[in-house]
Amino acid sequence: MKLKKIILWLFVIVVALVGIKYYVQRYAFPYKHEDVINKYSKEYNLDPLFVLSIIKAESKFDSNAKSHKDAYGLMQITDSTGEWIASQMKIKNFSENMLYDEETNIKMGCWYLNNLHKEFGDKDLVIAAYNAGRGNVNKWLKDNEYSKDGENIHYIPFPETKNYVDKVNIYYKIYKYLYS
Repeated sequence: MKLKKIILWLFVIVVALVGIKYYVQRYAFPYKHEDVINKYSKEYNLDPLFVLSIIKAESKFDSNAKSHKDAYGLMQITDSTGEWIASQMKIKNFSENMLYDEETNIKMGCWYLNNLHKEFGDKDLVIAAYNAGRGNVNKWLKDNEYSKDGENIHYIPFPETKNYVDKVNIYYKIYKYLYS
């Protein structure tokens, strides 16, 4: 009788854990736009779980998101950055409305992340540059107050960017746990 109770409790615990993981995957950390994210992550040599983490931090998967800084779509690309990316990617007739298109936004965001990775190499620097701009990150790397070696930032002077880097890294760890 005692063995049956133990087995029953173990079964209940396993079912509860599976249910929690299912809920978290489905509602808190979904893998939305999987085909598009996988396609452009592969094309631009990115970890799709990293791209998911950026999208979760930027828009929480709202393709119609618009920030107070006029950033648009899933990956929150500003109009000026979008114009620059479009010119680099040879996209003709770029308009701000294109940033609301999920596939275009993800493609441009992945291209941009790859471009930042080529410049900085380090994931945290890429995340910081995605949020604060590459110019700010390059300034910080040249300043002994923020970078001791010119290659890593030991102090991010923008609290919003520091919080953003931390948030994306936490999301990335969660995505890796759930989907790896």
